Amino acid sequence: MNKSYKGYIKKITLILIGNTIYALAVTSFILPDGLITGGSTGLALLAYHQLGIPITIFVSIFNVAMFALGAVFLGKAFVLTTMVSTFYFPFILGLLQKFPQLQDLTSDRLLAALYAGIMIGISIGIVIKAGASTGGMDIPPLVLNKKFGFPVSVSLYGFDFIILLSQMLFANKEQVLYGILLVLTYTVVLDKVLLVGQARTQVKIVSEKYREINKMIIDRLDRGSTLIHAETGYYHNESLVVLTVISNRELPKLNELVLSVDPKAFMIISRVNEVKGRGFTMEKVYKEH
Repeated sequence: MNKSYKGYIKKITLILIGNTIYALAVTSFILPDGLITGGSTGLALLAYHQLGIPITIFVSIFNVAMFALGAVFLGKAFVLTTMVSTFYFPFILGLLQKFPQLQDLTSDRLLAALYAGIMIGISIGIVIKAGASTGGMDIPPLVLNKKFGFPVSVSLYGFDFIILLSQMLFANKEQVLYGILLVLTYTVVLDKVLLVGQARTQVKIVSEKYREINKMIIDRLDRGSTLIHAETGYYHNESLVVLTVISNRELPKLNELVLSVDPKAFMIISRVNEVKGRGFTMEKVYKEH
């Protein structure tokens, strides 16, 4: 099995897992506890309460329509990555609704809103990290971004807000408040999920013994480094600053090694959301001696 085929299987598996978690959140918390939400699920709830259209049927029709819209404006790559979500989500949602034991987990709306938000945030994050889309209401913001340059996040929040307000036709004020809490929860969780495994620590080290520290980072931590030309602000002494990016677990070790070389070393430590390149997203290449 070649590497590209393995990658394709992994992507499809993650998309299926993400959509299953989303459908489970709808089945176990949103529908039984009368919660409202944004996205295609929110539109489905509106159609169900106002027109009597079953949620699974509405989601199926709406997802196919949005899929066609995306295929026209976003190209073949979009079609391939979104096809699984478009057709699998309505299927798994309908299947999970056949199990009554999944629909009676809690009668506490606050608890339901929090758990639904956490699960939806995780599910969307998994699908996005797989390089795909959950389809449905994810598609119009992408189209608006491509055609008019509107930020995807702004459009997505705008649509969610409008969908939440539209559900006031059948929901009371308390349901709307829970709906806002749910959307805020899955937005925060989504941001956290997208950063899982990506965050790193950037360290800048100012020291007269920068050569020893630089060699130690390369030899002892097996990490790359960059030497930045700098000038001190008070004495105007020219020096070199050692810049390196490490994993969070390596920070204590680096701190110990630097202080063992120069106890007076000045270290600036900051967290970065993502790092790409050799040693992180690409294989390391070692110089032949």
